[in-house]
Amino acid sequence: MNPCPYRKQCGSCSGMTEEYSLSLKKKRDVVRQCTGCSMVEPVIGMKDPFHYRCKVFAAFHKNRRNQMTAGMFEEESHTVVPVIDCAIQHPLANKILQQICHIADSMHLDAYDEDRGTGTLRYVYIRVSHALNKAMVVIVIGSRELPGSRYFVQQLHQHCPEISTVVLNWNHGSDSMVLGPKFKTLWGPGTIEDRIGNVRFRISPQSFYQVNPQMTEVLYQNALKLAGITKDSMVLDACCGIGTISLMAAKEAKQVIGVEVNARAVQDAIINAKINGIHNVQFFAADAGEFLTECDVHFDVVVMDPPRGGLSRQFCDALLQMKPERAVYVSCNPETLGRDLKILSQAYQIRKIIPVDQFPWTRHVETIVLLSRTNS
Repeated sequence: MNPCPYRKQCGSCSGMTEEYSLSLKKKRDVVRQCTGCSMVEPVIGMKDPFHYRCKVFAAFHKNRRNQMTAGMFEEESHTVVPVIDCAIQHPLANKILQQICHIADSMHLDAYDEDRGTGTLRYVYIRVSHALNKAMVVIVIGSRELPGSRYFVQQLHQHCPEISTVVLNWNHGSDSMVLGPKFKTLWGPGTIEDRIGNVRFRISPQSFYQVNPQMTEVLYQNALKLAGITKDSMVLDACCGIGTISLMAAKEAKQVIGVEVNARAVQDAIINAKINGIHNVQFFAADAGEFLTECDVHFDVVVMDPPRGGLSRQFCDALLQMKPERAVYVSCNPETLGRDLKILSQAYQIRKIIPVDQFPWTRHVETIVLLSRTNS
């Protein structure tokens, strides 16, 4: 194991100081502690836990020699740590970051200064398609325009032919958000495609898609196996994003309904269903709690994959009211998972807990929980 030289500053791979097997044991202990359950299975880890991150955000900064650099913010600060070759980012993303900095220097482009409101390049978002080895690049600027944008794109594609699309984004905000509300496609379709198993997914810059596609397939396969979906099952996929779980579940179910609050992600989900020729699925842009409260459909299985904040109390109450036979909770935050499981224990019993290491060398872990309805 070669520890990342930047780990102490940026904090993205702080767990790289210990053996991988030990980090998996620690994550299992965290899940046990947060859920209050001892029946947690060993964490499913990666065979090669390096260069897995296919979703990369980086900030631009000029160093003392007035050279453009890109990297992550130092932990608990707003200082950019230049990272030349990140050990957890996909190699193609590392290559693109380096080329953008070289091109920016050759064009005499400045990094955006948030305090002064001057400069151009603020952030870059890179999404790599693991299945196709292609990349989508979103250049985030703080200025009104990207000078020489056509030449910039030409040079970027010349040095990195794996790039399939380049998008420009404007962010003039003072908060910590990377992407602003305005997008313009400079070259290509403005989206990228990836695949999980034999299902294709179109991903737009605004849509959520897991950072580690290799382990995402493992995560979803285990979740759907626990769900026990049959050809007669009515399935709800809450917080469905671009339809990843929904479309995989639809191959086994009678009908799947996906609910997602991000309207753009729902647009992608609808397109993804058409791309894959899947017709027994519907998608709705709505809050999952409100949808389940007002829904008059009874679901046999409910799959929920919420953000780090976990499930809303409204959703939990609606689920307790409906009482589907089985529920599968896919969580990226053991703390909110434990909180929600306490509420759902009023009508459900934990049958299985399987942690999956989506984020090697970090403190984060994904967890799958199978809940079955109690008799009382």
